[in-house]
Amino acid sequence: MSASGNTLSERESKRLLASYGVPFAEEGVATDAAGARQFAAQLGRPVAVKLGGAGIAHKTERGLVRLGLGTPENAENAARELLDLATPEDGEVHLLVAEMVKGSRELIAGLFCDPQFGPTVMVGVGGVLAEALGDVVFRPAPVTRDVAMGMLSQLRTQKLLGGFRGEAAVDRVMVADVLVALSRVATERPDVVSVDLNPLIIRPDGTVVAVDALVETGTRTSLPSQTRRHSAEGFRALFEPRGVLVTGASTHPGKFGFVSLHNILANGYRGTVHGTNLSGETVLGIETVADIDALPEGVIDLVFVCTPAAANPDLLRACARKGIKAAFLTSAGYGEAGEEGRKLEAELVALADELGILLAGPNGQGVVSTPAQLCAQIVAPYPPSGSISVASQSGNFVSSFMNYARQTGVGISRAVSAGNAAALGVADLVEWYGTDPQTKVSLAYVEGISNGRDLMNRLGAVAATKPVVVVKGGATEGGARAAASHTGALAANDAVFDGECRAHGIIRAATVDEAFEAAATFATQPLPRGRNVVILTTAGGWGVVTADAITREGILDLMPLPDDLRAEIDTKLPPRWSRNNPVDCAGGETRDTIPEVMGIIARHPSVDAVIYLGIGIQANQARMMREGRFHPDHGLERIVEYHERQDARFAEAAASLSDETGKPILVATELAVADPSNAGPAAVRASGRLCYPSGNRAVTALGHLYRYAEFVRTARAGRPAD
Repeated sequence: MSASGNTLSERESKRLLASYGVPFAEEGVATDAAGARQFAAQLGRPVAVKLGGAGIAHKTERGLVRLGLGTPENAENAARELLDLATPEDGEVHLLVAEMVKGSRELIAGLFCDPQFGPTVMVGVGGVLAEALGDVVFRPAPVTRDVAMGMLSQLRTQKLLGGFRGEAAVDRVMVADVLVALSRVATERPDVVSVDLNPLIIRPDGTVVAVDALVETGTRTSLPSQTRRHSAEGFRALFEPRGVLVTGASTHPGKFGFVSLHNILANGYRGTVHGTNLSGETVLGIETVADIDALPEGVIDLVFVCTPAAANPDLLRACARKGIKAAFLTSAGYGEAGEEGRKLEAELVALADELGILLAGPNGQGVVSTPAQLCAQIVAPYPPSGSISVASQSGNFVSSFMNYARQTGVGISRAVSAGNAAALGVADLVEWYGTDPQTKVSLAYVEGISNGRDLMNRLGAVAATKPVVVVKGGATEGGARAAASHTGALAANDAVFDGECRAHGIIRAATVDEAFEAAATFATQPLPRGRNVVILTTAGGWGVVTADAITREGILDLMPLPDDLRAEIDTKLPPRWSRNNPVDCAGGETRDTIPEVMGIIARHPSVDAVIYLGIGIQANQARMMREGRFHPDHGLERIVEYHERQDARFAEAAASLSDETGKPILVATELAVADPSNAGPAAVRASGRLCYPSGNRAVTALGHLYRYAEFVRTARAGRPAD
């Protein structure tokens, strides 16, 4: 944390922090046992006695603390014991005599300089369970009171902050003010590299007081600034090229030079396609040339490189002579291969900069741009067209996201696997997506982070106008080790990363499927105006489980039904309906029940979002009838068509009502994955929206939607996100 750290004594640490408003227990300083007795007598209540000094940092580990001393005599005897434990290395010592603060709950607060993200404020559950629980929250400095209050609301152990065993609820404002004080230290004292307040004791009346403090001074780690910026011309060449050149085109179907050329041609790319081959062979109908110099000038914008690393410097020079402005390198043997590879990579980046070529990769999978019908990659798949743009440090996850797009029908606009990200990284791509009219939401996968603060500032700038969804590898200790070996970069502390995302309005997803579903929701649903959700279900159990999910996650509100809304629903459902939220139709549906009740709910001014459960039930029965031996006789053909038509109507009603009201209406059923051909999920896909595989998944996606909507609203109001 520091280049040459210096730990202040407890007395010095408290004096510094008290000047910023941190509340401490009443205490005095004594130089001998008699002085300790005198101050204990003045306090008139049980005290703690500690041995302090400039050379003493960790008192507890050395047994230099005595607690619960009920009489002045006890304090004096403890003081003598402590003075006898002093060593020459401790230097000049003193005694701290402080009141014993009563309280059964403890918090921990602090400040540290993260090597990736800079000054960071922390709060969490303290005491003996602090490490075991790991219930801590981080935010980058500066921290306002609103942000600090948001940090407290994010702690998992909320019950400890409320009324507890006869004690009052914690004074959250008082704790928030401590965090703001630490933030001020971070911004006003650049020599302070860490602060540890452990514990903050919560008194029975809910007020908080610090009883220990440790401040470390030194030199903060300086993060390198990101200076490389790429031209719009380079990105246009990458995503909207007039022509594409595949170098190393091959007639062997197992080679990258064959697969990439095949994928470009097979998926309908509209520009001209060229190839190089040392023998000048015809590959997939393309007449290749042995030398780039034989190609025409001014008609090729993108080169897709499938040649060995050693050939690439001369290759780039030849491409520059032809006016090529972007290069995607699949070639390996660079930064991932060790020191010599890193040297070659740096030289290639410098050359590309000199030549004015946007360099993507090396060691990458490829680039997809559905507006240009471009699938320049060494693997499948090619996704349907849409408005999600992907930037990933892993090619595998580019494929994963495109596979999800194919499964769900929610399409992709752009996708790039950054590979080694030698010159073009995730932040660069997301920044350009922020300007791209074909992109509604950016979806990023990151592992190793070389400059966390730069990454967050740049992604946060995009998030101010368009949603940015991030999933991070290396979230656990095991994952962090894997990420380091995979990318050559150390994964940042996950909890700190999460705090950075929240501060910058970036949506953090825990898993790849959650990340795609969040991005798909942003791409296809309007932002909610508030957090009030109504669940509409045709089966009670689904509604109960989904209601549990809303309550458990604590982001959305399962609103009680207003009297006027309940009365209007009464006109459409039989008396046995649930009469509350979730709205359980209880099997009372007629032909028009679901669209009508959904409309009543969605149009009510108090409702901000709707989750509809149960689509596909009728079509599922229709499938069994259609596949059974009695179809199409006995009237089955007619009822099968009716059932399928009904479920399609329900999906269409959800989409049209969402468009009409400007409210998100999410449809969920396990049939989305169990039987995608079911008329219900199929109709949801046809409407351009995501059919969620469960109510729980819909709740999580809607929570992300609401959190981002709140970020946008607070940002427009000039308040920082909490």
